[in-house]
Amino acid sequence: MSFQKHASDLFSTMSQMLELTGGDRFRVNAHAKASRIIKDAGADLEALAKDGDVKALTAIEGIGKGTAGKLIELAQTGTISEYEELCAKVPAGVMEVLGIQGLGPKTVKLMWEQKGVESVDDLKGIIADGSILELPRMGAKTVENILSSIAFLESSGSRLPIGIAQQVADRFVAMLGQVPGTSRVAFAGSLRRGQESIGDVDILIATDDPDAAREAFISSDGVMQVLAKGDTKCSIRTAIGDSASRWGSEEGSAVQVDLRIVDESCWGAALLYFTGSKEHGVRLRQRAISMGMTLNEYGLFEDDGSDPSPPQTRGVEPIACASEEAIYLALGMPFIPPTMREDRGEMKLSEPIHVIELGDIKAELHSHTVASDGKMTIEESAAIAKARGFHTLAITDHSQSSAVAGGLKPDRLRKHIKAVREANGRIEGITLLPGSEVDILVDGTLDYEDDLLHALDVVVASPHAGLRAKPKQATKRLLKAIAHPCVHIIGHPTGRLIERREGLSPDMNEIIAAAIEHDVALEINSHWMRLDLRDTHVRAAVEAGALISINCDDHQPGDYDNLIFGVLTGQRGWLKPEQCINTWDAAKLHGWLKSKR
Repeated sequence: MSFQKHASDLFSTMSQMLELTGGDRFRVNAHAKASRIIKDAGADLEALAKDGDVKALTAIEGIGKGTAGKLIELAQTGTISEYEELCAKVPAGVMEVLGIQGLGPKTVKLMWEQKGVESVDDLKGIIADGSILELPRMGAKTVENILSSIAFLESSGSRLPIGIAQQVADRFVAMLGQVPGTSRVAFAGSLRRGQESIGDVDILIATDDPDAAREAFISSDGVMQVLAKGDTKCSIRTAIGDSASRWGSEEGSAVQVDLRIVDESCWGAALLYFTGSKEHGVRLRQRAISMGMTLNEYGLFEDDGSDPSPPQTRGVEPIACASEEAIYLALGMPFIPPTMREDRGEMKLSEPIHVIELGDIKAELHSHTVASDGKMTIEESAAIAKARGFHTLAITDHSQSSAVAGGLKPDRLRKHIKAVREANGRIEGITLLPGSEVDILVDGTLDYEDDLLHALDVVVASPHAGLRAKPKQATKRLLKAIAHPCVHIIGHPTGRLIERREGLSPDMNEIIAAAIEHDVALEINSHWMRLDLRDTHVRAAVEAGALISINCDDHQPGDYDNLIFGVLTGQRGWLKPEQCINTWDAAKLHGWLKSKR
């Protein structure tokens, strides 16, 4: 585990333990915020912390002297004294109980203090003897759901990659859209914000027949358990099913899906509220209060101050509620796309940012065929790219060191280059470019000799092996590849697989600076198990002025559909179309590619 992930996890755990021990709300929130900032930081925090460089650490937005001191302590001693003190107060098993879906800190604190629950087994014990029912707001249905959540946690319980969660959401949206009475239906939550992994799926529906919507939802194919069935909210646990894409879901995996039934008249307010993020919502409500208004899931209202009860229950007419755009306008703000609602500076915007859209992409520059480990011929891939309106497709099969992926030896690559050029002469309406995804070896050298690299129209240099290297070694390796004059794109720079492999942790600020210096694009690999660059890296690259390339890393026809996830990641990094080379017209793109030859 990298230093930054370890540090981020420690701060998150400290935040939870502070809440369990009745700590000050400010300290709870401060530790949670520090966890997010540390996780997203592009700099090599371990090196700065080991050097005791307080000035450099506090120069990173959001890191104060207290957080910097703890990072230095962790780097130099291997632990944080505050963490150790909290661990002495909170049994490890209590934290495991807190990981059970549906149990919040307040409930877990009550279980711990009043029933001595210090492990999941202890929790099972008070359920078995019935004493859990003595706790406040604890009924038979709640206990049944807790038992189900324990079983779910023990069988799987991990977060879903966005690509699998999207399939689940699309299935429910399509099904509910066909239910009589439905006027509007959409997914919300972290999925709508384009987060790389999802805890559960949120669906909103506006309907004239709520009973029909509820029944269709809880009786749909794959439902394993109905967790709740109320007037405005239903929750189920549903089987995911197999994914046709690479690295699909494991057999027997499941996910919770929540259905919210809302009034169509306040659709915008509900969609805004249930999309989140929590931090963005807090900032919006604070802004509303400062302007003499109050904001909730029913709308934006004038704060009359006459009654603490919700304004919609008193017949107060909302200032805005029908659309998200109307609410932002009433708050004196530009519309903020869902993917930018993470409290990362968007509240300071005075003008809208026109981030990249799916339709802006006009070229695919990272694809594989049957020549290596792909499932498509050159012609089959070209047909898909052409049907999508792309003007250019680069064929970039694996290089020789990727033997397990059928990497091409030099002689095979030369023949493959010839085959791509021949196909380009036959296929009209799209330009096919011969290229290669060339391995960046552990010492930073590339997998082919320079004369062969010069023969390629597109070189995507990617790390595939040695992905546990220390940050300094990883940085040095990537910097050497970026400096090579034949390299156009650095493919999936960290080599991570979401929730499966951490990958490299280079100093992204150095990588970005080198990419700008050498006119090299950094890739957002669109496969939902990669999304590498990740969103925070994209944001740093965008602010610095680096070029970005969004590619699907196509191996089979369905991989082209992953493009949306790369675009969403670009949006989360505030990427504008002109900074992404895949949006350029053919003349500009081809001219840039040739400039390195």
